[in-house]
Amino acid sequence: MKFGEVPVEDAFGAVLAHSVKHTAGMFKKGRLVSAADITLLKASGVAKVFAARFETGDVPEDEAAMLIAQAISGPGAPAQEPFTGRANLHAETAGVALIDEERVRQLNRLHESLTLATVAKFDVVEARQLVATVKVIPFAVPRDVVDKARAIIGNAPLVQVASFKAKRAGLVITKLPQTKPSLIEKSETAMRERLEALGGTLGDVIVCDHSIAAVRDAVANLRRGSHDPVLVFGASAIVDRGDVIPAAVVAAGGEVVHLGMPVDPGNLMMLGQVSHVPVIGVPSCARSPKLNGFDWVLARLMAGINVSATDIMDMGAGGLLKEIPTRPLPREGRSQVQTAARIAAILLAAGQSRRMGSNKLLADVGGTAMVRRSAEAVLAARVGPVIVVTGHEPEKLKSALDGLDVVFAHNRDHAQGLSTSLRAGLAALPAETDGVVVCLADMPLVAPHHINKLISAFNPAEHRSICVPVADGQRGNPVLWARQHFGEMSRLTGDRGARALMDQLADEVVEVTMGSDAVLADFDTPEALARLR
Repeated sequence: MKFGEVPVEDAFGAVLAHSVKHTAGMFKKGRLVSAADITLLKASGVAKVFAARFETGDVPEDEAAMLIAQAISGPGAPAQEPFTGRANLHAETAGVALIDEERVRQLNRLHESLTLATVAKFDVVEARQLVATVKVIPFAVPRDVVDKARAIIGNAPLVQVASFKAKRAGLVITKLPQTKPSLIEKSETAMRERLEALGGTLGDVIVCDHSIAAVRDAVANLRRGSHDPVLVFGASAIVDRGDVIPAAVVAAGGEVVHLGMPVDPGNLMMLGQVSHVPVIGVPSCARSPKLNGFDWVLARLMAGINVSATDIMDMGAGGLLKEIPTRPLPREGRSQVQTAARIAAILLAAGQSRRMGSNKLLADVGGTAMVRRSAEAVLAARVGPVIVVTGHEPEKLKSALDGLDVVFAHNRDHAQGLSTSLRAGLAALPAETDGVVVCLADMPLVAPHHINKLISAFNPAEHRSICVPVADGQRGNPVLWARQHFGEMSRLTGDRGARALMDQLADEVVEVTMGSDAVLADFDTPEALARLR
C-alpha cells in the first residue's frame, strides 16, 4: 500500500487518510475519491490530500477484519459486520468467556497491522456485551499477513461464550448453638442473589447442625433431588480436609477435588463432588456481595464448565481481589461494560401509493407481498423490536404480515405526510432503545447485511450517531438514528422525513458505503414494479 500526500488530481481511486473540507461540506477519512470529488476539491482550492492507494496483494481493512473475526468466532460469540477496519464479537447470551490466550498472543505478535483485543479468559459477560474486537490499523493488510493469521487460528475458534445453563442449586447451611438466625438468613439471601445473577435458581435449602453426619445426609438429599451444584455454607470456616464439610463429602461417597484457593478473598473454599455433582464449601466472605474466589468457580460451573484442582491453583495470577471493584454483584450494581447498542427498527408502511394507482406494498413480488419481503429482511437483521407503521388499508397490511414478529403502530393522520408516520413509530419504541433504523417498506431489495453494516458504524460517542448508506455517491435508505435525535425527529412536520435534519447535524453523519444500489431502489410506479418483477 502506498501512503502519503498527493496532488488532488492524482488522488482518483485512492482512500482519504484525513478528512478534507470543501465548499459544500467535508469529505471524511476513509472516502474513496471519485472524479467528481476531485473537481469539487480543486474548485475549493484544495491542492493536496493525504491518501492511501492499494497495491497488488493488499487486503482492504474491512475485508481483512471480517476474515479474521469470522475465523476466531466460536459458539456464543458471532462476528459483526466490519466498519473502518474494526469487526466486533458480541456475546449472544450471558455466560462465561472462553478465550484461547496463547493463540491471541501469537496473532498479536504476527504483524503490527493486525490486532485482536478480548475480555479476560473466564470473564462473566452479559448478553450483547463486547467480548472481542479485531482492528486493522492501516487501510489494508498484506495478503500474506492475513494468510498467516488464519493459519494460526486454524479450525478452532479463539473466542467463545459458554452460556449459563439455568441450573437449580441446593444449599446446606450449618449452625452451631451460637449461630444467629439473621446469619442463616443472610447466607441464604447471598446465595440466592448470586445464583440468579448467573441465570440459575436456588432450590431446596437445608439448615442443619455443623456435624459430619448432618451435612452428609443433607448433601445426599440434595443430590437425590437433582440439585446441581450443591453449596454448603458452614457455620465455621474450613481449615483442613478432615474438617466437618470435607469429611461429610467423603462420608456421602464423594471426594474433595481441592481445598483452598490462591484467591483473596476466598482462600477457604472447598471444591468436591458426589456422584459427579459439584459440591462447594462456600467461604464466609461470600455472605458479602463483593467479588471473591468462590464467584469464579460458581460462574464456571453454572456455565457447564468443568473446574479441576489445577484450574483453581491457576487462579492465583490476578487472584488478589481486595480493593478491586470489578464485577460487583446485583446489590452493588453492575460495573460499566461495553455492550451492543439496542437498535430497533421502524418500517414505514402507511402511504397511499398514489403514483402506483393501488397499494404497492401489497403487490406480489416473487410470490410474496412487497411489504412482507421488506419486513422479513428487517427482522433478519440485528434489530428489535420492529415497529410497522400502518395508515392506508391497515387490515390488509396486517394480513400480509401475519405470523411475523412485528409490532404495529397505526397512524390515523397518515394523509398529512411522512412526518406523522415517523412520529407514530418513534412513540412506539421501548424506553431502552439506543437507536432506530428508519426503513421504507417499498424498498424490498434492502438486505439484512445492509442494516447490520449501518449498526456496525453506529457510535454516538465518536459522533457517528446518524448512519446513512451510500451507493454510487448517492445517499439512500434506511438510515440509523441515535436516541439523542428522537426529539428533533418528533418535531418534524408535513410530508418530509428525518433526512431533512442531516444538513443541520452534518457533524454527526457518517456515510456507510454499500456494495450495491439496493439502498437507492424504491418502487413507486407500475413501470418500476415491472422492472423489479
